[in-house]
Amino acid sequence: MEALFTSTLVVALAEIGDKTQLLAVLLAVQFRKPLTIITGILAATLANHFLAALVGSQAATFLQGDWFRYLIAVSFILMAAWTLIPDKLDEDERPRMRNGAFLTTLITFFLVEMGDKTQVATIALGAQFEQVMLVTLGTTLGMMLANVPAVYFGEALIRRVPLSLVRRLAALLFLAIGLWLLAETAGWI
Repeated sequence: MEALFTSTLVVALAEIGDKTQLLAVLLAVQFRKPLTIITGILAATLANHFLAALVGSQAATFLQGDWFRYLIAVSFILMAAWTLIPDKLDEDERPRMRNGAFLTTLITFFLVEMGDKTQVATIALGAQFEQVMLVTLGTTLGMMLANVPAVYFGEALIRRVPLSLVRRLAALLFLAIGLWLLAETAGWI
């Protein structure tokens, strides 16, 4: 259950203000089909995060030892710093509108999530917990918790939520996890 809870919390916070959340708002405004867009986000996230959690879990299986746990801990600390940098949706990442709401959402979400901080976090969580299904479910739930309101409330939500505060909270969470892993690996706790 720790894998599910931690994965949900980490990704829900990290996703706020992320470029995939901005993409969700853009898709909602352009297509005005919230259930179709949400279904596309769900499908893309399940596929992307399953692969990311699997990569992390497999890496942990092959790369065991304290040095690997230190590497995971440092990756969470680096994620804390990365989370403080605001995202923007680049022009080449904007969705093409000729494929319909579901297919456009599925493809663009899957591709935009590649190398994104939530995908990197999913890899690290997969390596930490080595529970692919629980990490995938948790990170997907976190994505949905952050993106469903963005689809329904779009720009109004983004204007009201202080994104800098949320980014700082997410960064603190990543930092706390990284420091906890460092302390645990070093035998301090």
